[in-house]
Amino acid sequence: MRPGTGTKPSARVTATAYDGHRRVGSVTGAAGTVLRLPVPHPRLWSPDHPFLYDLKVTLADGRSHDSVGSYFGMRSISVAKAGGVNRIELNGKPTFLLATLDQGFWPDGVYTAPTDAALKSDLQLHKRLGFNTVRKHIKVEPARWYYWADRLGLMVWQDMPSRNGGAPGAASDAEFDKEVHEIVDQHISSPSVVMWTMMNEGWGERSKQATGELADSVKAQDPSRLVDAHSGVNCCASKGDSGRGDVIDHHLYHGPANPAPDATRAAVDGEHGGYSLTVPGHIAGVAGGQDYGDGPTDIAEMTKTYVDNTRLLIPNAAAGLSGSVYTQISDVEGELNGLVTYDRAVLKVYPDQVRDINRQLIAAGASAGRPAH
Repeated sequence: MRPGTGTKPSARVTATAYDGHRRVGSVTGAAGTVLRLPVPHPRLWSPDHPFLYDLKVTLADGRSHDSVGSYFGMRSISVAKAGGVNRIELNGKPTFLLATLDQGFWPDGVYTAPTDAALKSDLQLHKRLGFNTVRKHIKVEPARWYYWADRLGLMVWQDMPSRNGGAPGAASDAEFDKEVHEIVDQHISSPSVVMWTMMNEGWGERSKQATGELADSVKAQDPSRLVDAHSGVNCCASKGDSGRGDVIDHHLYHGPANPAPDATRAAVDGEHGGYSLTVPGHIAGVAGGQDYGDGPTDIAEMTKTYVDNTRLLIPNAAAGLSGSVYTQISDVEGELNGLVTYDRAVLKVYPDQVRDINRQLIAAGASAGRPAH
């Protein structure tokens, strides 16, 4: 805790953790020093059990004191061998990160949700449909969005906003790198955030070497999370694979992609799907309508298409794939491939069927590496 102006050298900080009303740990020390708060027998955070401790921090100098309340979650995210290949593990157990691509557009605010309830609603829809992860695509949300991910229990695969293309120069390079580290520092306390993505499909990428160096520096800044150096390294404007980061990430429409883990990294499908169902009366009045090919014609066909496509991932998860990202949760202005319309008024799939296949896929990933019975 950094002492403020006028704080006396004798000022003391006390941090106390609570499980409900029960105190479970406390630490006191000098202001401005690193304190470690022990929590015996911790209750771990996960999408199925998003447990959060309450936290109270006080600053006292003998005559007066100040206090602030907050919360925290305890979890680990790592890459480790299971079943002979590298896989993503949450709290030491193989876990399949099943996400949608979430760009966070809104018809009445574009990049700004109209209300807190709206901000929460897209995450609630992820839970309703059986996803355990959300890939926040090329956007950083307000702190309240991460609060709801923490509370509801969704792992967050957080992208860095992309740069413009071309050759922006050394000053722009330095500014981009600085802002990446600021984003990490801003959201480093959210237990839901489990992975940082440096580049998407090479948009604005300087070189694979620069991307690898940035991935290394972010990993050094925040070793408690995974780093995805190149999402969609196999396509588009990507400069190639630096070999850095914790995952190999391929994109394929309609897909799914199925990259193989290597000696140091797990493998994920960073984008696939993109099936479009057009719902008249719920489309933004703009040109476009990108749908990655012919789309279904009604909700039943859209549901079957999603289920059949997702079923292809089950043997991949058993063999070594650690995550996938379906494009996408909601329509946006020029893309009609959402599971829900842009105005969030029409859900384009039958939720029970989507949730059932999603649970099967997550279960396949969880059982990977376990001995057969």
